[in-house]
Amino acid sequence: MKIFVDSANIQEIERFERLGVVDGVTTNPSLLAKEKSDPALQTERIVKIVKGPVSVEVVATDFEGIVAQGRKIAGIGSNVVVKIPMISEGIRAVSLLSRAGIMTNVTLIFSPAQALLAAKAGATYVSPFVGRLDDIGERGLDLVRDIVLILRNYQMKTKVLAASIRNVSQVVECARLGADVVTLPPEVIDKMFMHSLTDAGLRRFLADWEGLEKQLGREISPFKK
Repeated sequence: MKIFVDSANIQEIERFERLGVVDGVTTNPSLLAKEKSDPALQTERIVKIVKGPVSVEVVATDFEGIVAQGRKIAGIGSNVVVKIPMISEGIRAVSLLSRAGIMTNVTLIFSPAQALLAAKAGATYVSPFVGRLDDIGERGLDLVRDIVLILRNYQMKTKVLAASIRNVSQVVECARLGADVVTLPPEVIDKMFMHSLTDAGLRRFLADWEGLEKQLGREISPFKK
């Protein structure tokens, strides 16, 4: 399963790129607005940093506007994915853009039926929103499970990109369910590193090493040339 970082912040994106565990980036109008800089320039900076897919969302809601913005966004770089909302005009635009060889990500997916329509239109990715369904008393992970099953039943090429992930348990469950990608806010990726037993084990190893140094009366550097 691939991991994308859900952010438009250059410092955050660079940090995760250096770790070598992030495969791409997703942005949205809210994340870009948060950075308080020109969205086009910010997107260009991100694309220069990230080698993997970078999703950038249109803000138009009519067919002509979505197509025009989609073509412009796609022109930023060969790894750019045009993010389009799950509306009828959006799906119409996905069909056209996909036939033109432009990668698309249909966002705001809240039902298997929506995902099926997006896949039939040729979407590269569909993005079911897990956390927002949980917020209204539904189980977002069930949506991921159903979409994965449906797309595999018919061997559709569209990838399932699980979004609106709130915690590490949801990441693990998405992996179990067979999601192709999860996109995560930086704080969730950071929490994936954490476990109390890891911290305790490291403290023990270092304490034992320090004890050996005291016993020998000198600093030990066995791995230095």
